[in-house]
Amino acid sequence: MPRIFAFPASLLAGLMLAAPAALPDDWTSIGADAQRSSWVRADRKTSPQTVRAPDFRLLWKLEMPNEARSGNALSAPALLDFLISHRGFRSLAFVGGSSGGVYVVDTDLARMEWERQFLPGPSGSSPECPGGMTASLTRPTDAAMPSALGFLARGRRSPAMSAVGNPNEGAVTLVRAQSGAPTPQAGRPATSRVRPQARPSLRGVTLVYALSSDGMLHALYASNGRDRRAPLKFVPPNANARGLIVVGGTAYVATANGCAEVPDGVWAIDLKSGSVRSWQSKGGSVVGPTGLAFSPDGTLYAATREGPLVALDPETLEAVSATQATGFRSAPVVFDHAGEDRVAAVGADGSVRVYAAATLEELAGGPPAEAPSASESALAVWRDHSGTQWILAPSQRSITAWKLLGDGASARIERGWESPAMDTPLPPIVVNGVVFALDGGSPSGPARLHAIEGSRGEPLWDSGDAITSAAKGHTLASGPGHVYLSTADSTLYAFGFPMEH
Repeated sequence: MPRIFAFPASLLAGLMLAAPAALPDDWTSIGADAQRSSWVRADRKTSPQTVRAPDFRLLWKLEMPNEARSGNALSAPALLDFLISHRGFRSLAFVGGSSGGVYVVDTDLARMEWERQFLPGPSGSSPECPGGMTASLTRPTDAAMPSALGFLARGRRSPAMSAVGNPNEGAVTLVRAQSGAPTPQAGRPATSRVRPQARPSLRGVTLVYALSSDGMLHALYASNGRDRRAPLKFVPPNANARGLIVVGGTAYVATANGCAEVPDGVWAIDLKSGSVRSWQSKGGSVVGPTGLAFSPDGTLYAATREGPLVALDPETLEAVSATQATGFRSAPVVFDHAGEDRVAAVGADGSVRVYAAATLEELAGGPPAEAPSASESALAVWRDHSGTQWILAPSQRSITAWKLLGDGASARIERGWESPAMDTPLPPIVVNGVVFALDGGSPSGPARLHAIEGSRGEPLWDSGDAITSAAKGHTLASGPGHVYLSTADSTLYAFGFPMEH
């Protein structure tokens, strides 16, 4: 009779604890990463060659039980590519609803994993002050730049880690410790040479954070949506909150449009102590759906509607530098160029402007846009195989790709290519050299997703009539071999390559 061996639970847990930590390439927050680059460096399946193939198509769509408010419906998804839970292996998309719901979808099986309902916010709303959940959901995010290997480092799945959860709370997946951010020296922002150090706060759990309309920050277990701790009071109720993100044990969000008499500015809460601090803008609302962007040293940047683009100390939220130029129409994006950190944003005239992250000295600026977008937006940045740095900016009728050439005194911006005409160009994303640009449509026409070769602007594919509703805001996200978007009728779409189940 064969002998049967059983692994003790403690030994199995030890083996799983010894597994390597997952690479920081999940789409954890709106704009993908702390820099808001909207760029996946590499993907095993998605490329300019494969997107042309018939295999790239609509995979599924799933309508959420959410009530749209003044054109606002679902937030952009935050993604978790691999979770070991009490229900087995899962790949999950987390979206927030304008009527106060958190909806979590198993992206492999196109079914609801769990949902939570919070306060819906005021019944009266407007496009400027929609109420409900406006800040997007987020997972903890590293301040460090993402891995250059992207999804290539692990294919469809990431290395697994696990642990024993609390009774009746399901399994808890171990992830790498969050990265913290050292404080820059007073009066001067840090540079990219300073890297964040590991910080033990919230070690060993996989969490997703949600900001409800009553201003409470909820820390939820990713596996089942239950509270890890009592909610924390973060911002005043019914604020128009943008770009919720958790970096180094602190949650940050921007507020705009003076909704419910909440001051425009940036807010931060220490997740351990619950202490809240804020910076109030003197230049109008913080602009753009992503709100904030971080350099690898933890310095955060916010652009204001009538004022400057400012750099804030992550610990005190004191302004450490600001641009001379005033008036912006996009949130900032941070990227590495020629070995130095740079910040880009769109000015009031529609021109793309590039600044040194350490001083916010302007290095280059493009010509004013012929048809600048009337709405606030966000940029995407990426670098092709030749080393050319690209900046993608929505205008009134298209997506324009700009090249940043040279550096320092010789830096300049040149137009690269322009996308096909669109009714409502929304912020694009880049996946392994493919630009995914979403035309949000119009009241008489639905949204359409375009795939464009990133270096030449060659159209590769579009979604045709697969999307049946308009879209609004920054709704795109990407996981391995997949692109996700949400529409105004509270539907989540998945496009990409089918996988075997």
